[in-house]
Amino acid sequence: MNKIAIIATTDRGLEQALILQKEFPKSLVVTTRKTDNEHVSVVASLSDYLNNYYHKLDGICFVSALGICVRLIAPYIETKATDPAVVCMDDHGKNIQSVLSGHQGGANQLAEKIAQVVGGKAIISTSSDLQEIWALDTLSQTYDWTVETDQPLNHLISLFVNNQPTALLLDVKDKGTAYLEKNLPEFVTVFYDAEEIDAEQFELLIAVTYKIYDFNLPSLYYRPKVLALGSGCSKTLDFPLFEARLKTELEEQKIAFSALKTFGSIDIKAQQSAYLDLSSKYYLPFVTFSKEAIDEVKVPNPSEMVQSKIGVDGVSESSAMLLSKQDKVLVEKTKVHLENDDKFTYSIALIKDFERRSAVAIIGAGPGDEELITVKGKQYLEEADCVLYAGSLVPEEMISWCKEGAIVRNSAMMTLEEQITLMFDQYKKGNSVVRLHSGDPSLYGAIQEQMTIFDELGMEYFIVPGISAFSAAAAVLKSEFTIPEVVQSIVLTRGEGKTPMPPKESVEAFAKTNATMCLFLSAGIAKKMQAQLLNHFDENTPVAVMYRLTWRDEEVYQGQLKDLAQIVKDSKKTRTVLIVVGKAIGARKNRSQLYSPDWQHIFRTNKKFVVKEA
Repeated sequence: MNKIAIIATTDRGLEQALILQKEFPKSLVVTTRKTDNEHVSVVASLSDYLNNYYHKLDGICFVSALGICVRLIAPYIETKATDPAVVCMDDHGKNIQSVLSGHQGGANQLAEKIAQVVGGKAIISTSSDLQEIWALDTLSQTYDWTVETDQPLNHLISLFVNNQPTALLLDVKDKGTAYLEKNLPEFVTVFYDAEEIDAEQFELLIAVTYKIYDFNLPSLYYRPKVLALGSGCSKTLDFPLFEARLKTELEEQKIAFSALKTFGSIDIKAQQSAYLDLSSKYYLPFVTFSKEAIDEVKVPNPSEMVQSKIGVDGVSESSAMLLSKQDKVLVEKTKVHLENDDKFTYSIALIKDFERRSAVAIIGAGPGDEELITVKGKQYLEEADCVLYAGSLVPEEMISWCKEGAIVRNSAMMTLEEQITLMFDQYKKGNSVVRLHSGDPSLYGAIQEQMTIFDELGMEYFIVPGISAFSAAAAVLKSEFTIPEVVQSIVLTRGEGKTPMPPKESVEAFAKTNATMCLFLSAGIAKKMQAQLLNHFDENTPVAVMYRLTWRDEEVYQGQLKDLAQIVKDSKKTRTVLIVVGKAIGARKNRSQLYSPDWQHIFRTNKKFVVKEA
């Protein structure tokens, strides 16, 4: 919220209001109490203030009794579409009541935010919030969806909050559909194919789709912007006729016009007024492509006439495919003749990012402690239909998170060919696949070869990063590996063993920088590493030999560089070891410029904080 008024009616309330003001930078504290505080606006009458500003504010927080709040706002209440969010907090900060515009105006969220600030309790009376089910009237705002209904929205919301059997149809994938899938109420059944829905079994349909349906039950349609429109046209294309006919055409194709996200054409149409008007009126980005870019696209319906005129096989299909990053279209090239003899063609494609399709999630499991996997990584792991994990490098606790019925295999017991065969088989079935690697998969994760094969097989995949052992090392050593004026770089590398190193990436070359060095997979050649490091580091430089970081059997050995080889030998550890070398280990005395005497200092005097100029 941008403009928030915090209205205090007591001296204690004024103290609370000033605390809140710090958390809401664009807020204004308003009171009738006497105060010398320059950050407070003192008014003669709160009623007069609200008469002037009520409808200009995004939110109002009363720090007062609830009765005072209600009486003051009563004359100005209109509708939830125009009223600001109104919240009331007692002057002790114990209870924070969402009073008006709970969902649409954001009062519920404002109450919860204020409760966090003061350590109080947010009091929410909205049924969907109390049941912890979706707020149907705000989902569209949250996820930038357009709303279409066949009955009044309030009636549909009533069916939902009364837990009537509801069918949820998801034709696309985005953050909003992921939220719905993850927070599915018990009375909601999810479908990914409209033909599987038996309307007689449900009282309500909720659909996130670009398609136009005609279900025989109350329906709420969310229209995400997921479609790319490609078009070609005659020079004199009339905008009103083009606009009206395009909408009619899409409706006949059972496609919602409101689901268009972008549209494009060949660059010779860059100044086509009808296209520019469509872009401006509906806030649709208009993108043009060069003849060379369009000519590289193999279209379903090449045109000899278009080829003879402008040297490409087609404009509408190729533009739609380029915009959507797809090699297919939902609607093939369609020719339209207008009543004034203007012509245009159009084609529609679903933007690839929103297509419901399988993908392999390559996930970093973190250094060892099962709680150090990312929230996102854990969610994908819990929902996966097939999981391949990196043997003893992944905690057993993580595998227990996999859902019942999921295929879970130890990749250490499989050849690469067996791994790929299993993943490809599950992928073709549309099942979700997780490849779980230790640490962060981008560092010594051996995923490069797998991704090359995925590319060759046309398999979609993505990477969820994990916490690397070097980050865990800094945490275990309670060290900041970069210290101003001492060391500002971290080198992540390995010694040259069986795997040769690139010519310019030897340990000795990096040692010249005296950066903090994190040496992976090098415990077996510690003596060799020590000799190379001593050519450039002082022999008393701190070192740490760290075995199975963050695991229950973690062991850490510290000393000086001159003793590195002996430390490794005495530890009897050769695998899952990270060696850290550098002045940053355990450093405490260096002070950054943030605390320099040349900078401003903040000190307290007479219970007030004062900034002292250097």
